[in-house]
Amino acid sequence: MLHGSPAHSRTLGADLRALRKARSMTLVEMSESLGKSVGWLSQVERDKSEPSISDLRAIAKCLDVPMSLLFGHFSAPAQEQGYIVRAGARRPMGSGEEGLIEELLSPDLTDDFEMVHSTFRAHSQMQTPADRPTQEVGYVISGQLDLSIGERSFTVGPGDSFRIKGEVYRWSNPYAEPCIAIWVIAPPVY
Repeated sequence: MLHGSPAHSRTLGADLRALRKARSMTLVEMSESLGKSVGWLSQVERDKSEPSISDLRAIAKCLDVPMSLLFGHFSAPAQEQGYIVRAGARRPMGSGEEGLIEELLSPDLTDDFEMVHSTFRAHSQMQTPADRPTQEVGYVISGQLDLSIGERSFTVGPGDSFRIKGEVYRWSNPYAEPCIAIWVIAPPVY
């Protein structure tokens, strides 16, 4: 087990399985993409085998997630893993290139949804509209955000919430201050 923590491996394996299934990939498809056997991947997902750093890099690329997402389990004490995410121990997601910084609030990706803390930097915008088969609800804590959902456009601010149900959407923050929102996505996509 990594770092002598069986809970870490169970959580990592469960997250890998959840991410693979959220992408509608079979064990065979993913193992072929990785150049590994189905048996090896199955063992990793069931915590019977430990992936190397190179394996984790290939898995992250295959699943289109940042490597940091796969390392986030180390920081939680064993009794808190799967239950508590401390403010300083959130797993970062994405590169932040477009001005969006996201952190996973959910302890892992094994639920039917994921909860994300999103910070949209001032004067930033999404470059490519998102179109994913999800249901998403957001709640704005501070700042403002412009949203285009389908053919409609909205500006949301503190205390406002919004829903996106499998529609193409785009966000922008043309304002002088960051916008902070809590985002719930089902099924998990990170």
